[in-house]
Amino acid sequence: MLEIKVAGSGCTSCNVLEARVKKVLEELRIEAMLMKVSDFNEMARLGILVTPGLIINGEVVSQGKLPSESTLKDWLERSESR
Repeated sequence: MLEIKVAGSGCTSCNVLEARVKKVLEELRIEAMLMKVSDFNEMARLGILVTPGLIINGEVVSQGKLPSESTLKDWLERSESR
């Protein structure tokens, strides 16, 4: 099972990223534990310095931008196959 963390303070981009991740997970029928991280100290500890941030299985895959659904699909499929 994938462990996914969306890091953000609750801004529009952070909320959109979380919604996109949920949508892609449903479309691909990938089982994942999706968590939201909004504490700035925790974000920094995880390596996120700019929001929104996305961490898949402990690896920061994006920060400071809003990845497209197709990019998310690619990342999630690759992470699932590992």
